[in-house]
Amino acid sequence: MVKKSSFSPQSFAVVGAGPVGCILAAFLAKGGFEVTLCDIISDLIKPAMDPGIVIEGAENLQVKVAHTCAAIDELANNPPDVIFITVKANANALIASALESFHKEGMFVVSWQNGIDTEMVFANALGAKSSLRAVVNYGCALAAPAHVRMAFHHPPHYIQELDLKSAPTAVSIAEALTKCGLTTEHTEQILSMVWRKGVLNACMNPVCAVTGMTMARAMTDPIIFQIVDALVKECIKVARANEINLGWNFYPQAIEYMSKAGDHKPSMLMDIENNRPTEVDFINGKFVEYGKQAGIETPYNIALRALVKGLESK
Repeated sequence: MVKKSSFSPQSFAVVGAGPVGCILAAFLAKGGFEVTLCDIISDLIKPAMDPGIVIEGAENLQVKVAHTCAAIDELANNPPDVIFITVKANANALIASALESFHKEGMFVVSWQNGIDTEMVFANALGAKSSLRAVVNYGCALAAPAHVRMAFHHPPHYIQELDLKSAPTAVSIAEALTKCGLTTEHTEQILSMVWRKGVLNACMNPVCAVTGMTMARAMTDPIIFQIVDALVKECIKVARANEINLGWNFYPQAIEYMSKAGDHKPSMLMDIENNRPTEVDFINGKFVEYGKQAGIETPYNIALRALVKGLESK
């Protein structure tokens, strides 16, 4: 049992005004918390204060945030208790560097992102005690600035500290998120959860990005499914070689989960369509990296990462 913390966060910053960040900021604001939405693209944050963030689909609400800013450095003017990072993981190093300039004891940073080891970028810069990791269970797309279509919402979400001393803080943040409607639980199994989700992302995201298919089409096309299936097996092999606990029957669970994904474009496909860099280095790239560490060949992950990087270069 984790001891109750005296930490009671009241102010939050959300870095990244994409669909994931807008949903998080909107729910926190709905819960009565002071929220700052931060993004370097001013057009993305402009509507967040007026008329407010609009969410449609699995959840429906419209709510205004208290503040917006276009640079991480501006958060120093009104330091939040907790900073959620919701941008693509390839921006983490730059964000961590900016946070170092004003980060102080008692300020916490949560990686609310896809990918493996995203939280370690912040732990290396700010210290493990200040860094937490979450696993998020909703799907979404940006219809317009501060206007999100939420395809699905499958709570609970999960959060865990990197340093055991911060476990009470993680519990307090989970309670705040639950209060505002994003039911979140503290866990001691975040590494397993991150890798389980990482396998799913490594199989669906790059295949859809390269083929232009939705998840449902990729899973039902008998030829394309062969690639998805091979990726699942390769990723599981890498995880187990690194002693990551996925569960004894993870393979059939993964196939079943992806088969129910629906006619939905994953984020990596949307990034390619919009000429944006992807998170492939923190997804397939991590399976390549951990494969080398354990002496496991990863030809499918190497090929898909290379193909996505090729599309990025265009």
